[in-house]
Amino acid sequence: MVMSLPLIHEPPASTFPHDYWMREAIAEARKAGAIGEVPIGAVIVRGDEIVGRGYNLRESSRDGTAHAEMIAIREASENLDAWRLLHCRLYVTLEPCPMCAGAIVQCRVPHVIYGATDPKAGCGGTIMNLLQEPKFNHRTELTAGILEEECADLLKQFFKQLRHK
Repeated sequence: MVMSLPLIHEPPASTFPHDYWMREAIAEARKAGAIGEVPIGAVIVRGDEIVGRGYNLRESSRDGTAHAEMIAIREASENLDAWRLLHCRLYVTLEPCPMCAGAIVQCRVPHVIYGATDPKAGCGGTIMNLLQEPKFNHRTELTAGILEEECADLLKQFFKQLRHK
């Protein structure tokens, strides 16, 4: 008896450039900033459709896991009815931390695009690169620095205003 594996189709291509989707992540980050949260935003895209959105909610939810990526992953998984996000791209305004990088690997996200680097917790190559660790069974393609200045400025302005309070 020959068992065949299910076909995995190629992910639908996007007709929009990375800048377009990063602006969507920036819009999510602005929502966080508007409620006093650190302005970090994320979107998960399949083809030309956003299947998950998220922004930082750690303070308001009193939940240390409520990072933008985690919220976007949960929403995308629910919308796609799958934990494997095989045909998706994750856009996030700040380089993923160790927790988010782990979730990205576990969910099999094939491509992460981020804006600003994170010198304190970045696990997409700044401190370490968990997203492309060869010992893991899944590695993620990385694209860094998309609208980097705009993403970094959101954070700089937020912390500058916080210091003045």
